[in-house]
Amino acid sequence: MANRRSIIKVDEEKCTGCGECIPNCPEGALQVIDGKARLVSDLFCDGLGACVGHCPEDAMTVEEREAEPYDEVKVMANIVPQGPNTIRAHLAHLKDHGAMDYFNSAVAYLRKHHIDLPEESEAAPLPCGCPGSAVRDLGGTDEPDTDIPAGSAKSRLRNWPIQMMLVPVSAPYLKGADLLIAADCAGAASPDFHDRFVKGRVLLIGCPKLDDAGFYRQKLAEMFKANDINSVRVVHMTVPCCFGLVQLVKGAIADSGKPVPFAEVTLGLDGKEVAE
Repeated sequence: MANRRSIIKVDEEKCTGCGECIPNCPEGALQVIDGKARLVSDLFCDGLGACVGHCPEDAMTVEEREAEPYDEVKVMANIVPQGPNTIRAHLAHLKDHGAMDYFNSAVAYLRKHHIDLPEESEAAPLPCGCPGSAVRDLGGTDEPDTDIPAGSAKSRLRNWPIQMMLVPVSAPYLKGADLLIAADCAGAASPDFHDRFVKGRVLLIGCPKLDDAGFYRQKLAEMFKANDINSVRVVHMTVPCCFGLVQLVKGAIADSGKPVPFAEVTLGLDGKEVAE
């Protein structure tokens, strides 16, 4: 049965058929046919977008549409005959994007069929090319500071990455989380941003003016649908463009169909809260 999910879209007018995306889709969802990259099977596309950054023509995007559910078992059946290097790339791709449910299914498939895990699978190079975007649960604590000098501050960051463009929808730290979605200027304006806002929450940041607000709305809606988010608080600046963050988050909640509790904090340029 088809359902709405993220999946790759190819702009045929931009696509030159160069094939740069093909080796960066170990799942086998893409082929060059009639001189254009084509998505040959919804079942093989996980929607995580590893291929997008390798397109020199900017012809690939991630969209949300009706699509057949991704099938990790069928993907593994397609990948295994391609050898250990492709298996290793696929496992690294899943881990890089925090898709641990898919990763665990892939490992279970290999074990069931008595196929050895690639030796480097636990520390494989990241296919997206940016080690700094690897998903990390930082294990933050809300315990009071008792062992740091007066005047010092302690990081309350619980997760990495924090930029909304980089955070995978399936990142494990999102499940049941209390989210803080902050305009990226807010952390610079508020001198006590960590203790005041980050403490006890999973942080996502973005700019509704300079970033792709439509993409953020779509991605947040998927996060709300997939992770049973406990609550969301938006912290933004009082400047007019920043209020767009509130609207896109509210829109994403509505799109998700989930009753996610919402709260909003507006900061002045001095970092102080502005009364509504």
